[in-house]
Amino acid sequence: MADLHYRRHYQPETDYRHAHLIKAATAVTAGGSLLILAALILAGTVIALTIVTPLFVIFSPVLVPAVVTASLLGLGFMASGGFGVAAITVLAWIYRYVTGKHPPGADQLDTARHKIMNKAREIKDYGQQHIAGGAHAS
Repeated sequence: MADLHYRRHYQPETDYRHAHLIKAATAVTAGGSLLILAALILAGTVIALTIVTPLFVIFSPVLVPAVVTASLLGLGFMASGGFGVAAITVLAWIYRYVTGKHPPGADQLDTARHKIMNKAREIKDYGQQHIAGGAHAS
C-alpha cells in the first residue's frame, strides 16, 4: 500500500518529462502563432505598399516637403525640450550649491575654483615682480 502511494505521488522523472512536454507544446504553439502573424503582417505590408506606391509618386512634390517640415518641427521640439530639462537641472544644481546643500560634484567645483584662484594669484605676483623689477632697471 505504501509502495503504491509512493509511486503515485513521488514520480519526479515522469513529472519532469510531462513538464518538458507541456513547455515544448506551449513554445511550439506560441512560436507558430507568432510566425503566422508575422507572415500575415508582411503580406499586408507588401499589398499596402503596392497599392500606395502610385499615390506616393503622384503626391511626392507635396509629401516630401511636408515630411521634411514635420521632421524638423519634431526635432526642434525635442531639442527644445531637452535643453529646457538640462537648464532646469543646472539651475536646480546651482540653487542647491548656493544654499549649501552640497550637490554631487560640489567638491570638484570647489577644488577647481581654488586651483584657479591660486594660479591667478601666482600670475599676479609674477607680474608685479616683473613690473617692479623693470621699473628699477630703467
